[in-house]
Amino acid sequence: MATTRTPALPPRWFIRGAWVAHRLLYRTTRRGLRRARPGVMGMLRLRTTGRRSGEERIAIIGYMDHAGAFVTLAMNGWAAADPAWWLNLQAHPDAWADTVDGVVRVRAREALGDERAQLWAAIARLEGWGDIAAAAQLRPHTAVVVLERL
Repeated sequence: MATTRTPALPPRWFIRGAWVAHRLLYRTTRRGLRRARPGVMGMLRLRTTGRRSGEERIAIIGYMDHAGAFVTLAMNGWAAADPAWWLNLQAHPDAWADTVDGVVRVRAREALGDERAQLWAAIARLEGWGDIAAAAQLRPHTAVVVLERL
């Protein structure tokens, strides 16, 4: 019987530090985003409305393009908790996506059923995500989030 190894993750302080550094890079240089290409994930800056504060919140997330929508995984460095940006989108699904091609108004929804399975498989094939099947075992559920253009 084959066993699945749980992937080794860097310490939490390192993951959070990388997120802070990435946002700082974008804020100071406007670099750090990239267009999704076949087989390679893109990076976009997602601006959500805080579910409690009502203030703008920012996260830089990886995505793939699917039928004109941005598709991503609601992951928090593979910690068990959902990322704040996904909790914010559940409360306020309309947001802004800053891309290398400009600003796009989006509405978020969770992919379910067959759509979720198909999108998960497509994301798993992308360069830059690593072994998401093994890493997903660290979480009770990882939502596949579709950001549809408005």
